[in-house]
Amino acid sequence: MNSIVKVHMAATFFDSYQVLRDELVEILIDDDLGFRVGGTSASLGALCREIGEIEHSYVQSFKTFRQDFDNRNPDPRLERSVGALSSWYAELDRELTAAVGALSEEAIMTRQIARDFDIDFAPLPSQQLDIYREALLIFYGKVSIYLRAMGKTLPGHWPAWIG
Repeated sequence: MNSIVKVHMAATFFDSYQVLRDELVEILIDDDLGFRVGGTSASLGALCREIGEIEHSYVQSFKTFRQDFDNRNPDPRLERSVGALSSWYAELDRELTAAVGALSEEAIMTRQIARDFDIDFAPLPSQQLDIYREALLIFYGKVSIYLRAMGKTLPGHWPAWIG
């Protein structure tokens, strides 16, 4: 077990951030995934698929030290089935934990992850994990608007963590 798993994830409450997504899935039904807030907004299911695809890009970045956001999961059930989404999230979380846990201490301290941006930005693995956590917060902020528009109560720790 490396320092990111032993120290960094606990110190940054990483598991607590992931649990918020599990709390969301627990209150959703399949019909909720088709909800849109209006205009040209994506469906809730599309947002949920997107955060899974983002997590996949982070998993791969810990394996290859290069981040690519172009991969898309072609399974249409992910936008229509809470069960499919929940299973996929659990699989992604296991893959993320395994990929981060497989990093050597040398890689943690010295290997930068190349990102495909116009700016020169290549974070170390612990910083990359922090950036993924920020992506989760952005997702939760978006989803909280959908939940309120649907008349749903924010689940679990959402009221305290997301507001």
